[in-house]
Amino acid sequence: MSTVSVDLAIIGSGSGNSLVTPFWDDKRVAIAEQGVFGGTCLNVGCIPTKMYVRPAALARTPEEAARLGVDLRFEGADWPAIRDRIFSRIDAISAAGERYRADELDNVELVSRRVRLDGPRAFVVDGSDAISAAGGDAAVRDAVSRVEAQQLVIAAGSRPVMPDIPGIDLPGVHTSDTVMRIDALPARVIVIGGGYIACEFAAIFSGLGSEVVQLVRGDRLLRRLDDEIAGCFAAEAEKRWEVRLGSTASSISEDRAGGLRVELAGSAAAVPGRAEPLRADIVLVAIGRRPNSDLVGAAEAGLDLHADGRIAVDEYQRVLSGGSPVPGVYALGDVCSPFQLKHVANHEARVVAHNLEHPHELRRSRHEAVPAAVFSDPELAQVGLTEKEAAEAIGAEHVTAKVQRYGDTAYGWAMEDGTGVFKVVADRRDGRILGAHAMGYQASNLIQLVVMAMSFDVDARTAARGQYWIHPALMEVVENALLGLETPQGDAL
Repeated sequence: MSTVSVDLAIIGSGSGNSLVTPFWDDKRVAIAEQGVFGGTCLNVGCIPTKMYVRPAALARTPEEAARLGVDLRFEGADWPAIRDRIFSRIDAISAAGERYRADELDNVELVSRRVRLDGPRAFVVDGSDAISAAGGDAAVRDAVSRVEAQQLVIAAGSRPVMPDIPGIDLPGVHTSDTVMRIDALPARVIVIGGGYIACEFAAIFSGLGSEVVQLVRGDRLLRRLDDEIAGCFAAEAEKRWEVRLGSTASSISEDRAGGLRVELAGSAAAVPGRAEPLRADIVLVAIGRRPNSDLVGAAEAGLDLHADGRIAVDEYQRVLSGGSPVPGVYALGDVCSPFQLKHVANHEARVVAHNLEHPHELRRSRHEAVPAAVFSDPELAQVGLTEKEAAEAIGAEHVTAKVQRYGDTAYGWAMEDGTGVFKVVADRRDGRILGAHAMGYQASNLIQLVVMAMSFDVDARTAARGQYWIHPALMEVVENALLGLETPQGDAL
């Protein structure tokens, strides 16, 4: 077994790739990546999905235009052109990043295989074959099979969960990792799942012209949303594609007429007229993602795990074993974080980068006021507590909430908007903002003002009256929501 000793080893090339700062220029670094260089967000996650969201939104423009007296036509989507535009950019960025690490940095060894932990700060190639490591000394990179490091970071990400049902491996059954590269826009799509990935793809395919049926095991879409906002979203989603609650797929098979046949189980299957199998050109499975801790052998290495498989870390992102930090070992992103959000992984990477370089001046990760968005149709965004969670946390009598409709503001009139809502939840005793939840046009942008207020401990009244708001911008939706809370008035005019 050929062993390479390095100063820093990183498992994963997503946010973990950003750890290689100029600090390491005169030191040896190894990066292990079993998949496409750049990680989930760049290749199969946030970025390409949003590059599909935009054309799907444009395809729906005639609906809004008709409300405003403008006659537009949607005559169809050129899926190959959309796909090729997206991945000609994505693939080039991934390839350039890999080439830079592999060929242009003499101090970096790129291990392009799956690896497993072997001791507290080492990993071995997973399998009997020795692998090549690009970059560095040629004699070394031709037969590297074990890497030992002074410090090691596990940033191995997550992967889609697949249900254990017959037919799940058939061609035409996809996850978010594969569905964006299909050859043509399918006429019929079955989406399995009720979370944010499922809802985003349901909106993409239905917007571009596919007939979509979404199968949801539970009794609501997006169960982690505020109840009121979830209800508003469900009402709008059901106008755009078919949503079947209480439904699961019991098997998938090839249909004689072509495509796939999905047998149903669950309460909805017992409803008259809904027991028949569904047929589609493709099936998209989007029931969640699981951390890749098992693929790197975290349990076998003695690392602490949460019940859902995430690697346990402390506030400094140090990996735990037996409840204590393992010296020189950190983790970040989906492999350890409950959020599964790229902006959280990036924050954790900045913290880990500092702590690697300054082990005697450790910084904590900050996980307060973490926002999230669902780029479905309509768009959704949230931060902090739901109204129900706030009532449980401080008592219902201390909670004040305000729902502001887009259509009750001047810009909402301009849009003739009848669906958008912005909700703020606060402590009525001191005006402290506890959460915000939005549905509608630019929801992910509108919520950022509340994220800032929560992050810097600005109360609702001060946020509303302590600054100017451009009139008649859509941001007045947020202003009016803040002003509608029953909180202390203060001195702001």
